[in-house]
Amino acid sequence: MNSVIRVTCVVDADGRLTFDLPLPAPDSAHLLLKARPRKGVPDPAARRLPLEASGDGRARAVLEPLPALEEGRWDAFLVREPDAVPQQLTSGPLDLRVLVDGARVDRPSPVAVRIPYRAMDGFLAVRAWLRPAHAEAGPIEVGDRATTVTARLHGTELGEGAVVRLRGRRSREERTLGPSVDPDGRGFRFTVDHADLTGVDVRYWDVHVLPAADAAPVRVGRVLDDVADRKHSFVYADAPSGGRLLRPYYTVDNDLSFEVTDPG
Repeated sequence: MNSVIRVTCVVDADGRLTFDLPLPAPDSAHLLLKARPRKGVPDPAARRLPLEASGDGRARAVLEPLPALEEGRWDAFLVREPDAVPQQLTSGPLDLRVLVDGARVDRPSPVAVRIPYRAMDGFLAVRAWLRPAHAEAGPIEVGDRATTVTARLHGTELGEGAVVRLRGRRSREERTLGPSVDPDGRGFRFTVDHADLTGVDVRYWDVHVLPAADAAPVRVGRVLDDVADRKHSFVYADAPSGGRLLRPYYTVDNDLSFEVTDPG
């Protein structure tokens, strides 16, 4: 039976991930990052990283910034020899300090993000996002009658005809807002009137920005820091409106949405 291997991971300013394992680098061994299966994707992607001796009796593998990982969750395994059964790696300390202020740097297209994290079962995983453009949510101010969101666009700029769109999930309902745009064409703010969302039979509203009149929608979310799963760690209070309750929240993909519920 394989013993537990606790791997550490450090992220540097260039987005490089360095994995250190507490064992000598076995011949022909590699670290395997394997994407979790997704609906409609029969063969999950995998990335093999060679293990090399780090000089202190440990083995080291490096995931370079390019090529970017496909969007999703990736689990880490040790493969000791070519035909060996992969051994899942337990998460040790993670040094993610350079990610904390990641939203301060403007990102080119495509926007590629990777956050190592300790999964609920204790194993090491990497959360990846890969999108042509991304709108990073900043402060969210929930008032009595309206919520104001400050955000910044990465991978493109806001131009003439830019709008924010709130679309009812599994619904044809849609609300369009005119954002207040910063002079640099990247920062913007928008205000959502609570009554506009609570007056119809829609529970979830997903938030996109359309950077120009003919541009593809860009999802608003928050991924440019060290938080791999934001849904249960960033929780906003309910605001009453028209006998119902409304709150902004982050989805399982760290995207921004609004939820409408009935009291009680």
